[in-house]
This record gives sequence, C-alpha cells and structure tokens, in this order.
Amino acid sequence: MSVRIDISGLRQDRVAVVPSPLAELGMALHALSEPAHHPGLQGWVTGVTARLDPHLADRMCEADFLWRTTFSDLFLPCAGLPDRTALPGGTLAEELDLLDKLSDEQFVDAALEFTCATGYGEYGPTALTDPEVRRRALDLAAARGPRQLRFSERLLADPPRIRSWLRQFLRDCDEAFFAEAWSRLRHQLAADSRHKTELLRHKGMAGALAAVSPAVTLDEPAALITVDKLGEGRTTTGDGGLLLVPTSLGWPHLMVLHRYGWQPVLHYPVGSPELAAPPTLEQLALRMTALSHPVRMRMCRYLARSAYTTSELAQVHGMTAPEISRHLAVLKKAGLVTTRRRGRYVLHQLDVTVVARLGSDFLEGILR
Repeated sequence: MSVRIDISGLRQDRVAVVPSPLAELGMALHALSEPAHHPGLQGWVTGVTARLDPHLADRMCEADFLWRTTFSDLFLPCAGLPDRTALPGGTLAEELDLLDKLSDEQFVDAALEFTCATGYGEYGPTALTDPEVRRRALDLAAARGPRQLRFSERLLADPPRIRSWLRQFLRDCDEAFFAEAWSRLRHQLAADSRHKTELLRHKGMAGALAAVSPAVTLDEPAALITVDKLGEGRTTTGDGGLLLVPTSLGWPHLMVLHRYGWQPVLHYPVGSPELAAPPTLEQLALRMTALSHPVRMRMCRYLARSAYTTSELAQVHGMTAPEISRHLAVLKKAGLVTTRRRGRYVLHQLDVTVVARLGSDFLEGILR
C-alpha cells in the first residue's frame, strides 16, 4: 500500500520547499490532543496544557476531529487555490487569509473529511450540494459522537459562521501558546527548507526526496513519487506544482495531501528520531508474521542467547534439519536472523536490535 504522485511534465521550478505556520499550528493541536503519538514533545505538551485557559481548552475539544484522528487539509489552504501553485504565507495571519479564499464547498469538504463522507481522491458531489451526501455525512458524524454531529450540523447549516469560529479559535491559540513556539521552530524549518532547496538544485528531485524521508521514493522514468504508507491514494501535479512542507512537531507522521483538484503536498518531519532507513511496511509485515509462528518464537528464545547451527536447533526442538532450515529461511527473509561461518559450521543468531525496534517500527509505520 502506498500513496503515489504522478509528476509527469512537472518543471523543477514548480517544486517548492516552504514552512507553513498554519500547518505547524495544526500539528501543535494534534500533539496536544494525542500526546502519546509524540513522546518527544511530552514536556512541551505538559507545559502548554498546564497554563491553557479552560475556555480555550473546551473550544479545542469542540472540533478536535480536525486534527486528532486526521490532519485536515484546512491547515494547508494554499494547496486548494485554483492555480495549484500557491505557497504558504509567511505568517499565520497571511495563512488565515488564504484559508478565507477557499470556497464554502472546499471548506466544508475538507472539514468533513473525518466522516469519510465522500471519496477523498476523486471528484464527486459534496455535502453542500447533494442531499444524499449530506445525509450520509451526518450519519457518519453521529457514529463518531454527539460533539461531531453538532459540529457537522452547524457547518452544513451555516459555513460562514463556522469559518469565522475557526479563524478566531486559531488566532486565540496563536496568542495562548503557538506564537512562542513558532518563534523557536521557524528557524529550524527555514534552515531545513533552504537545505532541501539546495539539494533540489544540485541533486535534482531524487536527491531532495531522499532527504525528506526513506519512505519517499522517485521512479524517474515513470515520473512517479511513491510514499510508503498504510493506505492507498493517487494524485497528479498536472499543470500545477508540488509543495514540500517541513514540520518540527510532526514525527512520526509523514503526510500526503492528495485531495482531488488540490496541489499535492508532502508534509514531512524534520529533526526526527526515526531511523536512517526504517523498514518498509512490507518488511514490517514480514517480520511480524515471521515472529507469530510458535516454533519460530521458541527458536528465537535460543537464538537471542547464543549462535546455533541448524543441527543444534533441530536437536533442541526435536525436528528435522530441513524443517528448521525452512523456519530459519523465514526469519532470514524478514531480516531477523544473522548468519556467519565458523570453520565448517554455519551459525545463526537473532538480531536482537532489529527485534527490539519492532515496537517503535510498528508505531511509526501505522502513524506514518
């Protein structure tokens, strides 16, 4: 599974690496709502939460589905502008002005993404124009709880009122905690943007994307970017551009905006603790499947303590050497066992470091 971006005909001068204060505010709200996703931000989250005005905290809960379960495209409004080449604003105020430029239909569509009411990556009727889509959106919102239903009803009844509410809420968040955070983070994000822009200039798209994340690959002959994610999606730059937006608060989330008709955006974490080459989702599935077999689990118990030959393992487990070899082959294919030769003996041993990383690898993979 992956998200693919068709970049056929994309000129290099239409690829931009630019920080977004509004997108970073969205990630800040997500981290405050889901601190378990971001253990590295625990101190910051605790500090902000402790001094947060109760009224603002209540408002934060009122529409948290815009940033808790999914990162709403409303935080990257430049991507929805008609020419599909617009860039984020330099300040939060400029970005809120870009948010105002989205049509009511775009705003409602993006805000209702949490209901999965319409096909995200395809053209279709919207909840503002189609009664059946509207009914389904409200049904799905009701299934998520009364707060989501109330918000959706208000949104569909009076989009301008909700737009005004959201704008004021974001400005209040900026005053309460985000302006201070942005004053620190913007320097790191600006430096990363300059670095990626230089890579783009000197090493081309492949070099820049390789530095974004090992989960992002470019097939130059096919003009196709593939992002290894636990989900399916496809979009195209068409006659527009491609936007790369760094985030200091986003790890482990590597997000792809691929909404139909919008400019594609890669929203990627910088300065993250992720491994230089984290396993692909296919490799992760192989490893977890390999460890799920009871025989291989017992073998790992021995292989974690010392190196064994195939014959020794066969004797310990009361199995034939070919049977043990088949189980070892599965563990090796998954990258969990190393093999070395000592004289005429071939020794196998569990790669404890790789196994120990599985928990964090799994979390990074499903949250990517």
